Amino acid sequence: MSPRSRSLAAVLPILSLTLLLAGCPKRPAMTAATAPPPIPPAAVAPPTPAAPAPAPIAPAPVAPPTAAPAPAPAPPKEYRANDALKPIYFAFDKAEIRPADAKILDGSAAYLKANPNQLVLIEGHCDERGTSEYNLALGERRAKAAANYLVANGIEAGRITTISYGKERPVCSEHNESCWSRNRNDMFLTKER
Repeated sequence: MSPRSRSLAAVLPILSLTLLLAGCPKRPAMTAATAPPPIPPAAVAPPTPAAPAPAPIAPAPVAPPTAAPAPAPAPPKEYRANDALKPIYFAFDKAEIRPADAKILDGSAAYLKANPNQLVLIEGHCDERGTSEYNLALGERRAKAAANYLVANGIEAGRITTISYGKERPVCSEHNESCWSRNRNDMFLTKER
């Protein structure tokens, strides 16, 4: 081995040890907004000189305090039973207004004309016989029949809402015609506008 090779062989381990102990210079901390995407290990490039620190960002202007928002309006009153509006009843599997029930609806129309601030909800009901789907449709036809009668007698259509409960809210739970006839009805509830 030549003298030059021997001196190189002696210096090389010392140089390697010096670099290992000294380590790499630390990079300045970067925020997530300015950090570059990570470099995959296979494509590691030689270290680049450190970039100057970014200038501090001025805080965003703060809006002047505003008055608290106005409280939300109180919820409208719920519909309630109204003794002035009597229920009407229907024949089995029918949605036609019978003469005796037409007289009841005439009284309801008179009350609603005298109280224009009242909104009315008409609930259509059925007895337990038939499927739920069929009874919901029948209850809706019954409620609309009463609504149409009231509109024909001068009540504004915008004051009337209809809903069908089908057979879901019976007033009687016995399994006989007397009970079933009581469950085939329209109920009327009101609330103020």
